[in-house]
Amino acid sequence: MALKTVPIWACGTNQQHCCTYPKSLKLGFPDYGSRLSGSNFLNFRPFRKWECLVLLSERAITPVEDEEPLTSPAGAEDTQITHSKRFHRDLQSLPKPLSATGPSFGQGDGSKVRVAYQGIPGAYSEAAALKAYPKCETVPCDQFEAAFKAVELWLVDKAVLPIENSVGGSIHRNYDLLLRHRLHIVGEVQLVVNHCLLGLPGVRKEELKRVVSHPQALEQCNITLNKLGVTRVNGDDTASAAQIVASEGTRDTGAVASARAAEIYGLSILAERIQDDQDNITRFLILAREPIIPGTDRPYKTSIVFTLEEGPGVLFKALAVFALREINLTKIESRPQKKRPLRVVDDSNKGSAKYFDYLFYIDFEASMAEPRAQYALGHLQEFARFIRVLGCYPMDTAL
Repeated sequence: MALKTVPIWACGTNQQHCCTYPKSLKLGFPDYGSRLSGSNFLNFRPFRKWECLVLLSERAITPVEDEEPLTSPAGAEDTQITHSKRFHRDLQSLPKPLSATGPSFGQGDGSKVRVAYQGIPGAYSEAAALKAYPKCETVPCDQFEAAFKAVELWLVDKAVLPIENSVGGSIHRNYDLLLRHRLHIVGEVQLVVNHCLLGLPGVRKEELKRVVSHPQALEQCNITLNKLGVTRVNGDDTASAAQIVASEGTRDTGAVASARAAEIYGLSILAERIQDDQDNITRFLILAREPIIPGTDRPYKTSIVFTLEEGPGVLFKALAVFALREINLTKIESRPQKKRPLRVVDDSNKGSAKYFDYLFYIDFEASMAEPRAQYALGHLQEFARFIRVLGCYPMDTAL
C-alpha cells in the first residue's frame, strides 16, 4: 500500500517548535504592531519566513511527550470485577475487542467505513460512532490505546473516543494520547447520555442488592442508587457491566448502562434516566490518519496544544492573541509534561527556582481557512516553545 506525501508549510527556523499547516493554508503574517491598540505589551516582533516541506504519512515521535501506558494501581479501594468466563451462547457472536498489544481484526472489503471505539457492543462510544456514521462497521477495542493503534495500522478508517463529559469533566488519558500519537481530529460528536438501570427479565429493582457499572456512571446516578441502598461495584465500562449481569444470571445484580445494551444482552430496563443531572452530555472526537481540508461553509472548531516560555503574564499574552481577533475559546485544559514535570530557572545567583511545566490544550471556534485563525497562531508562536494543530473540523451542533 503506497504512502501519500502531504505538502505542508512550516517555519524554516527552529523547525522543532513550529506548527504545520496544509499547503492550501499558507500563512502570511502582516505586521499588526501598528494596527492593534495596546499591542506593545504583547511583544509583537517580525514574523518568521515560512517554507514548504514534505511530510511523509508515517507516524513521528513527538519531542514533547511520549509517556508509557498507564497501569492500574494494585490494591484499589473500590471493589473490582473481572469478566466471567461463562457467556450466554448468543454473546459468542459479538465482535471481540481489539487489543493494544496484538490487534487481530482483519480489514474489510472497503464497502463501509470502519470505526474503532473503546468498549464492547452497547457502549456509549459505539452509539457516538453510529451517530457520526450511521452505516459504519463498528470495531470494539479493549483500551483507548488500542483504538489509536487500530487507525495507525490501517485496521480501521477512524476512531471515535470520548474527550469530556458535562458532569464528569475531561478524560485526561485521551488528552495525553492525542499528543503521543500523530492522528488528526476530523470531527466531533455530542451524545446525550441516558443511564438506565438494567436487570434480568422478571426482576424488580427493589430486589437488587448490588449494581455494576463504570465508576463515573455510578457516581452520576448517586441519588437513585442511594435510595435503593445497593452496593456499588466498579466495572470496566457500562456495556461490559450489562454483559456480566447477563452472563452470570444473578437475579440480585443489576447494571447501569444504555438502553441499547439492554437490547443487545437481553436485559430488562428497570428504570430510565436515573442520572442525577438530566443534562448529561459526552463529547467525542473523531480521529483519522489524515486531516480534512478546513472550510468556511459551516461552523468550524480548531484544537491545538502548546507550551510556553516561563515569565510573568505569558499565558495571558497567549490567550490574548485570540481575544484580539474576536475568536471564542470553548475549552482550555492543562496537562503536566510527564517526562519534564519541573522546569529549573536560574533567575539570580541565589539559586534555581523550579516551576511546574505544563501543556495547554485549547479549542477555539474558527476555521484554519480564516485569516484571523492563521494570524492568531502565527502570533501565538512568538510566545510558544512548541505548538501543534491537532485538527480543524466541523462543529457538532445537533444533540
